[in-house]
Amino acid sequence: ACELDENSLAVEIGPGLGALTERLAASGARVLAIDIDRQLKPVLEETMADYDRVRLLFGDILEFDLEQELARAFNLENISPYKVCANIPYNITTPIIFQLLEQCPHLESAILMMQKEVAQRLAAAPGSKDYGLLTLNVAYHSRVEMITRVSRNCFYPRPEVDSSVVKITPYPYHTKRVTVKDEQTLKKFMKAAFQQRRKTILNSCTGFFKTEKPSAAAILKSLDLNPDTRPEQLSLEDFARITEMF
Repeated sequence: ACELDENSLAVEIGPGLGALTERLAASGARVLAIDIDRQLKPVLEETMADYDRVRLLFGDILEFDLEQELARAFNLENISPYKVCANIPYNITTPIIFQLLEQCPHLESAILMMQKEVAQRLAAAPGSKDYGLLTLNVAYHSRVEMITRVSRNCFYPRPEVDSSVVKITPYPYHTKRVTVKDEQTLKKFMKAAFQQRRKTILNSCTGFFKTEKPSAAAILKSLDLNPDTRPEQLSLEDFARITEMF
């Protein structure tokens, strides 16, 4: 799914014993493999001994400037577009996704294996039970595509949950799916709306924008939105239009 060749630049997060790393390296791509577990160093060094375009880095991915580390590892003056492939730890899935989307301007795409339930939230449609703030924040930065599902029975030791492989493709740098004057206001409004899911969007608007109900209702109706709609029924575009009008 990563589709690498000898011209590619790639990052693998959590190589473990190096099974995927070896497949990535076999494409001829330059690969930076990052793992938090330093005890894996001798095993990975031995596994990667035949691949001179693989670099190993040990430490916490969330504490690294990923593009700075890529430049250092391969002595690059300028970062070219690169891909990330990772079987990411379930407990830090969301922080890793936002690190990639908010701090990695040259990221071309990320193929990530994650807990099935998180993947469903990323790809959820408005009105579905999995749709929420995570869906909207990721959609603001990127397109999400479900690649495949992976049963827990494919692993040893067997985890407690099933997994899914997801492709995340960021919008080109400095562009987003929607255009708003103030990104932070949009994100804060969406967060406030989803903190009280049972509230109508009318109540969310009056509380967040400090507006009287009749005025807020009129604005929503001018946008062809029913004031009694719940936040989970609104698209990212709806939230952006509301934010721009208030």
